[in-house]
Amino acid sequence: MLLACSLQLIACGLLTGCSVYSFTGTNIDPEVKTISIQTFQNNADNGPSFLAQRFTEEFKDYFQRNTTLKLVPRDGDLQFEGQIIAYDFAPAAIQRENNVDQAGVNRLTIQVRVRFTNTKDPKQDFEETFQSNGDFAAAQDVASINNDPTSLRRITTNIITDAFNKSVANW
Repeated sequence: MLLACSLQLIACGLLTGCSVYSFTGTNIDPEVKTISIQTFQNNADNGPSFLAQRFTEEFKDYFQRNTTLKLVPRDGDLQFEGQIIAYDFAPAAIQRENNVDQAGVNRLTIQVRVRFTNTKDPKQDFEETFQSNGDFAAAQDVASINNDPTSLRRITTNIITDAFNKSVANW
């Protein structure tokens, strides 16, 4: 009986370790209860006007879906802020057709500078630029991509996932 209780305690200790692990891959200290995410400013010269608001809402949604942290307007235990610093649409693959160089594929690249503050463990604070891109058919112009929410979402989700992994998954 005593041996069985001891084994249960050891197994419980091995499973819980020194921090909390969840099936979403997060590694959040149990003292961390809240998160605040400020609106990411759009400082990119040619990004669409709606990009800052859409990116910020997707950022909030991602963290709310993948953590149990309560979203607060400011001064959360975890704090995010930043700016969209680049929104570049350019040819990615040039091909020659009838002695004329033209884009075979266009690439949209978005860069976001993220500042993360962990008020419970300042050693985890960072400021980093995350980047993602997507390739589109040469026939698609930037206006058609801006009007297609799924095209932008693929790119912004990669950035948000990278920030998530760096901040709360400790990858």
